Amino acid sequence: MSYKSATYCITLVFVLIACSKHKKSPISNEVNFDNRTVLLSKFDSLPVNGTYLSVYSEIYSYSQDITHNLTATVSMRNTSTTDSLYILEAEYYDTHGKTVKNYVSKPIFIAPMETLHIVIDEDNKDGGSGANFLFKWATNEEKSIPLFEAIMISTSGSQGLSFTTTGKKIF
Repeated sequence: MSYKSATYCITLVFVLIACSKHKKSPISNEVNFDNRTVLLSKFDSLPVNGTYLSVYSEIYSYSQDITHNLTATVSMRNTSTTDSLYILEAEYYDTHGKTVKNYVSKPIFIAPMETLHIVIDEDNKDGGSGANFLFKWATNEEKSIPLFEAIMISTSGSQGLSFTTTGKKIF
């Protein structure tokens, strides 16, 4: 096989890989929050805190008339090595401040050093360009502050776009 033929074959393979559709993994990372519920009375003596996190379902490109949809992965990270974190609410709001969904219907726990995710699919534009989350949480450790982050990504062919946001404690 000549050098030119080999180069052509390799290039063709890369083009086919880049243009292929994404396949879902047979292993699901989706968390069943119902299996993590805890009794509400446990929080009677714990102070409730809040964290705000901006998330983007779509962003503008070229002008206000053209947008790109994004997949958002929202991470809720327990930074404590010894105590559980309790998520009381994970309220998702759209650009106009209207509730889209509360992902946590009953208080849940996140084990020490564990991370849970909420994934907003690329084709879900309900949040819009100014979507955000408000998390209400509690912990037994005063010095332990959880980390809330979002990673937004979009890929098309050989083009890719990604960025992150970090939550801000608001109360």
